[in-house]
Amino acid sequence: MTEQTTDRPMFGEQSRFLQDRFDTRRLADRLAGTLAHAQFTAEDRAFIEARNFFFLATADADGFPECSYKGGAPGLVRVIDEKTLAFPSYDGNGMFKSLGNVRATGKVGLLFIDFEKPKRIRVNGVATISDDDPLLAHCIGAQLMVRVQAQQIFPNCPRYIHRMQMIEASPYVPAPGVVTPTPAWKTFPQFNDVLPRNDPARQSD
Repeated sequence: MTEQTTDRPMFGEQSRFLQDRFDTRRLADRLAGTLAHAQFTAEDRAFIEARNFFFLATADADGFPECSYKGGAPGLVRVIDEKTLAFPSYDGNGMFKSLGNVRATGKVGLLFIDFEKPKRIRVNGVATISDDDPLLAHCIGAQLMVRVQAQQIFPNCPRYIHRMQMIEASPYVPAPGVVTPTPAWKTFPQFNDVLPRNDPARQSD
């Protein structure tokens, strides 16, 4: 099998310490050399673009991590070219924890999982955000677009993935010709008066 490569080392000093402690250095190197890569394959693209959610890990300026769930319709994440993927940022709770971290460090990790036919792919890289990305015109309801330059792409063993089925899609996912319902929390008095002034859910002062 052809040896794959990534744009940055797969293992740090402490990973190596544990590999040596449990005698897995040879296995780790074989897995990294066989499976890890820095460019999206056709199979990667098909898998990623079929997902309707993923998990996003970021780190702030002090290195403290944040992990969030991002959901949407299938095709939420698009593989733009062999090195780049992109996804929209929709209206949330206004904290911008993840995207604030992207602005601070740019370091991200994305985890894509299929629970029905267990499979998962990790993508680590460097992200940027934009409010004038041309892809925004094709993403209804998006406030910002995030682009990720992949440095490491690798599948994980799916043996611990529980098999689950999707019951129904969230009605809050933006869709053409559909009025997105107002989340209940936006109507609560302790939050409503501090919503952005252009938020349709905000009641008149």
